[in-house]
Amino acid sequence: MNNYRLINNIVGWAVFLIAAIVYITTVEPTGSFWDCGEFIAAAYKLQVGHPPGAPFFMLIGRFFTLFAPDVTQVAIMVNYMSALASAFTILFLFWTITALAKKFIVKEEGSLTTSGLVGIMGAGAVGALAGTFCDSFWFSAVEGEVYATSSFFTALVVWAMLKWESVADEKHNLRWIIFIAFMMGLSIGVHLLNLLTIPALAFIYYFKKYPVTRKGIIWTSIAAVVILGVVQFGVIAGLVNIASRFELLFVNSFGLPFWSGFFFFMILVAGAIAYGLKYSSDNGKPILNTALLCFAFLLIGYSTYGTIVIRSIANPPMDENNPEHPFSLLSYLNREQYGDRPLLFGQHYNADVIKQEKGSWQYAKGEDNYEKTTQKIIPVYEKEKNTFLPRMYSAQANHVKAYKQWAGVEGDATPTFGQNMKFMFSYQLGWMYWRYFFWNFVGRQNDIQGHGEITHGNWLSGIDGLDAMRLGPKEKLPESMDRNKGRNHFYFLPLLLGLIGLLYHFVKSSKDFWVVALLFFFTGIAIVLYLNFPPYQPRERD
Repeated sequence: MNNYRLINNIVGWAVFLIAAIVYITTVEPTGSFWDCGEFIAAAYKLQVGHPPGAPFFMLIGRFFTLFAPDVTQVAIMVNYMSALASAFTILFLFWTITALAKKFIVKEEGSLTTSGLVGIMGAGAVGALAGTFCDSFWFSAVEGEVYATSSFFTALVVWAMLKWESVADEKHNLRWIIFIAFMMGLSIGVHLLNLLTIPALAFIYYFKKYPVTRKGIIWTSIAAVVILGVVQFGVIAGLVNIASRFELLFVNSFGLPFWSGFFFFMILVAGAIAYGLKYSSDNGKPILNTALLCFAFLLIGYSTYGTIVIRSIANPPMDENNPEHPFSLLSYLNREQYGDRPLLFGQHYNADVIKQEKGSWQYAKGEDNYEKTTQKIIPVYEKEKNTFLPRMYSAQANHVKAYKQWAGVEGDATPTFGQNMKFMFSYQLGWMYWRYFFWNFVGRQNDIQGHGEITHGNWLSGIDGLDAMRLGPKEKLPESMDRNKGRNHFYFLPLLLGLIGLLYHFVKSSKDFWVVALLFFFTGIAIVLYLNFPPYQPRERD
């Protein structure tokens, strides 16, 4: 069918319109719990919020607040921004689904039948509208938080990578890769979630350009993790770290003005990129040229963080961590105020500190140079109470109590590795991930904040016998809980349809199945494992 592109666009924009109307008409009139009020205030007056900041979100939010007729309407304007960003997320989700569906429905160019077209559009519409009305996504779409805008960037780069795949054999195909790098740079100024699409994008590239081999999959996996690590640690904090060393040398040793070393390093980086682009162009090295262009556009997007420094220097009422010089900016980007959480190896919650090692110095801005203030202290815990994959590490009394409840630790005993894993699977993955997942596709008990109680915030299918096995008979519930407005029964139907689609996708197009599976893993389970959060997380606000 020659009009596929037109129909795909029309149906996509129709789905966008449905999502936009739903989100705009159900938008929060003011601020929700937790960080929303802070983000709204930061956007309205371009202030500095909590680390690591969200400068691009702040700039877009500021634009939307300009349309507020008075100060009482500022919050809803920022919420409208989230609503529109979420509607665009649904639009790109629709186009992503139709692009994937078309690949295994249309075997040869020009062979698309009417029934095939209906199937593709139907798949896109059902999938996108299912996303529209998901419990978690819907609420993030109507509040002034970064997650709606972050979801938009995630959907955008995945769609853009599929666009590249469709034109990968054409002359100017690499412009899509550069566009993705720029979008990722901008997304750093919203939330780091977008970076977790890199492994999936790497495999889209590999499956398109190379024959699939075990060795190729291994090397692509390594390359994807390396790229993710370079951007996360080498670019976001690494460049600022190196720049701060130049700053210290230029100001304290050479007696030059503040920021001279920082800008000298930035000029060095720009010069190196320019030289590399000329060299790669003159010597016919397209891969190097594209990589440098991607790096350059990533930095251009990342440069929105300059807003944080500029506004901090202006000393607005909200100026968290005061990131007005390279050293405080580095601390801000590294989220040092939150402390460190062990990941692969570390202490149990009952481990004693046996000594303290000295770390790097902190610097503050003096009259004409940088002055040492405090030295970081690194605690060293008793070796016999360290473990692989530490999940129960916080010594706070309320955390320890929850650890023991979730993992079944008796008295003052040191947790076993099995109990450590039990906490990970029951609380971190079970309560803080799969429970929310099931809210969206199985059903929800109520909208009461829960910490493991059988009466608060569980997932609920609506199948009485199955629910009673976990939560007890519903006949004993008070009417206020049985009629809670947050109570939903989906009877596993959305989940079952999703699993059927998952298996069908695997059979029809196993490569694309693994790409989607990587997206699912890295943007969900991998985050839970990496963040390694303690109990009593302030997540629920709907």
